[in-house]
Amino acid sequence: MLTVSPIVIVGAGQAGYWATHTLRKQGYGGRIVLVGNEPHAPYERPPLSKQVLKGEAEPPSTWLATPDKLSELEAEFLPGRTAIALDRQGRHVELHDGTRIGYDRLLLTTGARPRRLSIPSQSDAAVFYLRDIADSLALRERLATARHVIVIGGGLIGLEVAAAATARSCAVTVIEAADRLMSRVVGPEISAHFAELHRARGTEILSGRMPERIEAGGRGCRICFRDGDSCDGDLAVVGIGVIPNAELAAAAGLKVENGLWVDEFCRTDDPSIWAAGDVTNHFNPLLGRRLRLETWQNAQNQAIAAARNMVSDPQSYAEIPWGWSDQLGVNLQLLGVPKSFEQAVTRGFPASGSFTVFYMEGDKIAGVNAVNAPKDIAVARRLMAGNMAVDLLRLRDPAVPLRSLLA
Repeated sequence: MLTVSPIVIVGAGQAGYWATHTLRKQGYGGRIVLVGNEPHAPYERPPLSKQVLKGEAEPPSTWLATPDKLSELEAEFLPGRTAIALDRQGRHVELHDGTRIGYDRLLLTTGARPRRLSIPSQSDAAVFYLRDIADSLALRERLATARHVIVIGGGLIGLEVAAAATARSCAVTVIEAADRLMSRVVGPEISAHFAELHRARGTEILSGRMPERIEAGGRGCRICFRDGDSCDGDLAVVGIGVIPNAELAAAAGLKVENGLWVDEFCRTDDPSIWAAGDVTNHFNPLLGRRLRLETWQNAQNQAIAAARNMVSDPQSYAEIPWGWSDQLGVNLQLLGVPKSFEQAVTRGFPASGSFTVFYMEGDKIAGVNAVNAPKDIAVARRLMAGNMAVDLLRLRDPAVPLRSLLA
């Protein structure tokens, strides 16, 4: 290798892997050290709440690269190692075992962790969180014998867990503090549609409810509410969002506010340090505002952009945010981050099982929720990227080819 001080990547998940891959693709020939706090090779997380949890796939199917593949990339992979300190002046990272790694450039891809319930919970209550391979396998084992599963949190992860439990013939209760499901990422029309889908499969949905405490009563856990009501289940799964792992950066004096701040080139306020993935709060030039995203697309593509910018002329990372969820055999795709769900245009018919809701700002598309309608997403992405004005009547009419609006 050519340099004594390498490029160091802290975080060996999806973002860390794609950064490593991109550095070599860009022709970087120096040392790359990839530090990961899990014992596994880099892997993708979306299957953990879907195929792996349902027993349709095993963890190796999620791997992005085997250790041998990382060796082919000539990356020094350090699994099971946690970075505990960052010395910006001395340019080194300290690991939990006392190892100090000097760096010329540093990329932080430290991801996020599940947000924990801030209510009293007895230590022997059967409460699970889902983030990594170990979480998915532990929960899968319990689902094999569970009769009643309680899901706290009606967001994407919570509903995917509910769908997996339903597929394993479990009774399911979903408890959501907001007045509707997935309220942070979809509009009321989509919330209502998915509530109906889950209820049709026997799921009980308790909206506008927040547990007061969790006890180890009943068959495994008891969820207690302020009004004295309670709900018993074999286990509870909590999915109430994530917290960016930005403590390492904050302790080193980097700007952290709802994530580690980076500019449109993925650079922090230290010119030697970049960041990518779930940990970042980044400026999106297409939307003209800052975002913190928790998507597969962002973890991969922002890491690619960051790695490219570390070794070549910087280019803006500017993409329309996109994500998806699979529940009960239904595909939901999300495009954009609308400021409001108030101005909605529905194309197609929910009863048909395939429809799209466009969220508008005037005559421009600001966001899209598509149910079993991937072709609508492809065209909408082009309309949004071009900031094109659209005729709302034509947009609403399924007899009008959506592609015709590109003209």
